[in-house]
Amino acid sequence: MSDKVIHALYDDDDVLIKAVRDIRANKHHIEEVYTPFPVHGLDKELGLKETKIAITSFIYGCIGFLISILMMNYMMIEDWPQNIGGKPSFSYIENMPAFVPVMFEMTVFFAAHLMVITFYMRSKLWPFKEAENPNPLTTDDKFLMEVLVGKNEKQLIKLIKTTGAIDIKVIEKNE
Repeated sequence: MSDKVIHALYDDDDVLIKAVRDIRANKHHIEEVYTPFPVHGLDKELGLKETKIAITSFIYGCIGFLISILMMNYMMIEDWPQNIGGKPSFSYIENMPAFVPVMFEMTVFFAAHLMVITFYMRSKLWPFKEAENPNPLTTDDKFLMEVLVGKNEKQLIKLIKTTGAIDIKVIEKNE
């Protein structure tokens, strides 16, 4: 399938936000926006749904917390109990204050590492993946908006020119 898209290049994030607002108000579909840094409010202007990735972070933290409890109970109470500093080695509950730092660290460890893996899988960022960035200027200081060309290409180009784009190119996109 082959579609035409317009690449509109901007040099200011505030101008980009206003352009996204104007183009969406005129019922045009914005395929993607490439930015050199996160732009506050851009997700809402593009109409993207809120992410549920924070829920997965909480679940991963709970898994880490549970594994830390099971691990310490097995290592310190069941497998090889030792009298360290006069602490009784026959009960996990009596030793729990000494285990709090380990529980905290394992919770953070699991949440952080599993979130990185989840982010890479969700973003489809596999090892040795080729970059999909259509313009290298967007890694420096420019913003690129990719707008799907509808029925009236000339009207869309005219609209994009009024939004403050510094460069406009019509590209044949092959998928």
